[in-house]
Amino acid sequence: MPIKFEILAEDKATRARAGLLHTPHGVIETPVFMPVGTGGTVKGMTQDQLEALGVQILLGNTYHLYLRPGHELIREAGGLHRFMSWPHPILTDSGGFQVMSLKSLGRVTEDGVCFRSHLDGSSHFLSPERAVEIQLALGSDIMMCLDECVEYPASRETLERSVNLTTRWAKRAKAAAERDTLFGIVQGGTEKDLRRQSAEALLELDFEGYAIGGLAVGEPKSEMYDTTEYTAQLLPRDRPRYLMGVGTPEDLLEGVARGVDMFDCVMPTRNARNACAFTSQGKVILRNARYARDENPLDPACACAVCRRYSRRYLRHLFVTGEMLAAILTTHHNLYFYLDTMRRIRHALISGEFAEFHDRVRSHL
Repeated sequence: MPIKFEILAEDKATRARAGLLHTPHGVIETPVFMPVGTGGTVKGMTQDQLEALGVQILLGNTYHLYLRPGHELIREAGGLHRFMSWPHPILTDSGGFQVMSLKSLGRVTEDGVCFRSHLDGSSHFLSPERAVEIQLALGSDIMMCLDECVEYPASRETLERSVNLTTRWAKRAKAAAERDTLFGIVQGGTEKDLRRQSAEALLELDFEGYAIGGLAVGEPKSEMYDTTEYTAQLLPRDRPRYLMGVGTPEDLLEGVARGVDMFDCVMPTRNARNACAFTSQGKVILRNARYARDENPLDPACACAVCRRYSRRYLRHLFVTGEMLAAILTTHHNLYFYLDTMRRIRHALISGEFAEFHDRVRSHL
């Protein structure tokens, strides 16, 4: 069953828009932030808690699920939705980013990527067709093409090779996916002509949605924002646009302003496990001694259950003493903060006040 995307509101002063993304497992209000459920779980959170927070869609990590427990086992369990007891939409990545990030363990060829497992060193091969096959077994609502993501800075030659290879792989993935929902991924680093070349080639393949990949890999924020805005303009108005692996709350706001509908990032959960909380006044590093006697909530402006009940000094105590509750509570708050940021952005768009909202809050994120 294909997805359907409809736009409900657009801001005249920016490129921001609000919409509805219809999927086989439910309707998603966009712009949306997708928490990362790497191995079939968002670390530190139960599915009940995620639902209570208002999570509409999760991201599953194809690479990790393929290695453990294995996509065939998940297929036998009825797919990832049943396996992890999550009846709502799921997007799965292709596994390519994880393979590429393990430089010493992988080798890129025309056919695909040869790599060794980071778990036991066993050898594996991931082709565009194989990535689709694994995602079909997982049963995700939205699948991603296998692409080649390169780090910043990269030579012009490297970026050109990446764009051309990603395009050839996209054609193969599209043929393998048949009628299932698949997003193409635009590459090209910060080179605008290569971004245009990549986007135009993918548009010919008529994907159900398009992702902007290869950003947040070391480039300056200004270049990331500029490249995002330029690339988003190249993509169809009637298809969802997904900025992969981004980012901070400020990045979400700026991405929406530049025409992006979907985001994912490990930052709210990973930072939480490392005692870093996102608040309306910026980051709070809870291990700092300054919070040892701070009886204020984590974020006085936040309405989450953690901020309503616990103090900064207690949360610091949990981290200093190594209690697992520290990461659980901070993860809860960070996810609430990200999701609430997106809710406020969407409300501003629907009410026609996004430009004013953007200017008012960006200096605090």
